[in-house]
Amino acid sequence: MGGSHHSVFLALCVLLTLAGGEAQSPTACARCLPNSTCVNATTCRCHPGFISVSGKIIIGPSEPCDDVNECAPPTSVSCGKLADCHNTEGSYYCTCSPGYGPISGAKTFRNESENTCQDVDECSSGQHQCHSSTFCINTQGSYKCRCRRGWRPVPGSRNGSNNTVCEDVDECSSGQHQCHSSTFCINTQGSYKCRCRRGWRPVPGSPNGSNNTVCEEIPFSTWTPPPGINSQTLSHFFERIQDLGKDYKPDSAKDTIQNLINLVDELMTAPGDMETLDLPERYHMATHLLSGLENVLRTLAKTLPDGSFTYRSPSGTELSLLIQEQGDKNVTIGQSHARMLLNWAVAAGAGDSGPTVVGILSSPNMMKLLANTSLDLDHEKQVELEDIHESPIRGAQLELLSAVNSVFLSNTNTEKLDYPVIFAISHLSRPQWKTPETRQELICAFWKDDNNRGGQWATTGCQILGSQNGSTTCQCNHLSSFAILMAHYDVQDPKLALITKVGLVLSLVCLLLCILTFLLVRPIQGSRTTVHLHLCICLFVGSAIFLAGIENEGGQVGLRCRLVAGLLHYCFLAAFCWMSLEGLELYFLVVRVFQGQGLSTRGLCFIGYGVPLIIVAVSAAFNSQGYGRAIYCWLDPARGFLWSFLGPVIFIVLCNAVIFVTTVWKLTQKFSEINPEMKKLRKARMLTITAIAQLVVLGCTWVFGLFLFNPHSWVLSYTFTILNCLQGLFLYVLHCLLNKKVREEYRRWACMLAGNKYSEFASSTFSTSQNQSRAFRSSESGL
Repeated sequence: MGGSHHSVFLALCVLLTLAGGEAQSPTACARCLPNSTCVNATTCRCHPGFISVSGKIIIGPSEPCDDVNECAPPTSVSCGKLADCHNTEGSYYCTCSPGYGPISGAKTFRNESENTCQDVDECSSGQHQCHSSTFCINTQGSYKCRCRRGWRPVPGSRNGSNNTVCEDVDECSSGQHQCHSSTFCINTQGSYKCRCRRGWRPVPGSPNGSNNTVCEEIPFSTWTPPPGINSQTLSHFFERIQDLGKDYKPDSAKDTIQNLINLVDELMTAPGDMETLDLPERYHMATHLLSGLENVLRTLAKTLPDGSFTYRSPSGTELSLLIQEQGDKNVTIGQSHARMLLNWAVAAGAGDSGPTVVGILSSPNMMKLLANTSLDLDHEKQVELEDIHESPIRGAQLELLSAVNSVFLSNTNTEKLDYPVIFAISHLSRPQWKTPETRQELICAFWKDDNNRGGQWATTGCQILGSQNGSTTCQCNHLSSFAILMAHYDVQDPKLALITKVGLVLSLVCLLLCILTFLLVRPIQGSRTTVHLHLCICLFVGSAIFLAGIENEGGQVGLRCRLVAGLLHYCFLAAFCWMSLEGLELYFLVVRVFQGQGLSTRGLCFIGYGVPLIIVAVSAAFNSQGYGRAIYCWLDPARGFLWSFLGPVIFIVLCNAVIFVTTVWKLTQKFSEINPEMKKLRKARMLTITAIAQLVVLGCTWVFGLFLFNPHSWVLSYTFTILNCLQGLFLYVLHCLLNKKVREEYRRWACMLAGNKYSEFASSTFSTSQNQSRAFRSSESGL
């Protein structure tokens, strides 16, 4: 209240001074000192918040005015609780005391009614300055810094002050821990852990590392024979394993590991009756041995001290172990057979607080159990190989080039790793080994369990980064047992390949007989025989070149391969041109039944040999690189070059197909005209035989090849191969064996070779004595 009366009094003084000033002349005002205002010529008035030394407000012109300290006692100003008053020149203001803050957000105020101050929590708001080794405790208007549990103030630092600094208490060395006798203490920042000793493991329900951990001794891993396999050698092996487990002590883990590896080597080098087992049983046993070895070695390695351990058996099996609590980001481990680079985060098992184990077991002797194994190609690899070899992949013959390398970690969930693992696997000493040839490939494979086959090699998730100096580098996104294999891919159906070779050999023999027959049998000489002869010559040369040189063994398209491809292109085009002339001759014989309509020998040769020569010459001029492929010495389908062969073939086959249909239709009419009483069954049989024969002669069976878009279509593949490989046989049967004149000439030759006399008169008498229907059948067979 005192403050408000004082303010009213000052306001009245100011009003009176202003009123008096208006009544006087401005020129009669006194010159007042600073912080005061003129009242009249003899007096001045102090500004509000100022007062003279005498305590008066109305003063003389020479008397100074000083600031009034409203906050000094006896004060007439009240800021309220938790607030402080601050004097200013001619005035004052209020603020919250340190450690307190206004609710309203206004930093200053003038009186108690505006006071909203309350305590500020420096700990939760982050306004404290406690050291990281302490924790903050809020107090009224302030805070304290206390050491955390397991910490203590450094010498000279008082616990609770705002500048307290603490240090860790080593419970292990000071004896303040409560670890069980089966564990050992590990000091940590502000606490400690109780870890199982080497060769021990937490009892069920007791997590390793907690302060109340209780441990038990790790027993030897249980390893029993695989079910369903009867082998005395294998049973004796597992009996010795059980005896090894009975004598096992954690302190003798190294000796146990060495004895275990030696027992496995003895089993591999002297398999006994295991060699008589079926392949699926042998592969199943190999899978069981590899997985069992990993489990036992992983358990035994955890009993070893930190560091590395390497053992090489007398039989060449090598084991490398790396045991440590913590590792760098990347870890390298290996021996003479294999080296491995992996991220340490991959090696540590989830929730496993014990030492981390990384191991590689390389066994060259395991190759005996894994002989004649199969390869499981993933779909992408299958498609890639079929694109490369331009043929279906029907399997692979495998050759093991390295030891079988089993990789095991503390982490047992290795089917899909977060970081890939890189291997450098050495090849075994093989002086005869060379770089991969055609249809061969180095692959990095892993052993995959298969319930049906017992196990097989697979490549999913693995790729080769490079190979040099007898070593191959691989990268995989999972772990198992790995090896380097040489795969020889089977891109051909062996049955189809056998049919092709046998059929071509048979056709070559028959074509040679046809050529000799057409040259030596005089009664059948004529324009049709000329066409038959040159067709057989083209097919014989083309089939011989195909059989001898179609496969490109070296894989490189050289001069030899391009020459073979060019000759095949020409010979088969020439054969089709002569097939077209066969169709033309057939048309003149059946449809246009009169002489003089056929072509001359010169015209026939120009069409049969000149047209394909022009096509091959133009094709070679435009794209000489189109002759030859990496697998076969044939035309390269790139840039449509294959159409230089398919185009003429399709045209000829279509034309011959039209001639074939016309011929069959005309023959049907002629059979009815010659002998209307001929039975329908006999007529149908004669037409069927004639139609099938003409299909082969006219090359219409190649239609099956034109529709062979999918190489996996085995029905079309077998049909096309059988029909066309035996084309020479069909031609010999049709033009030679079914021709009466040829049979008579063969009979005469046979008699001459047998030493019997053959009478031309008897021959002519025999031929003229045949009836009209027999003559018709003879002419029919000539078609």
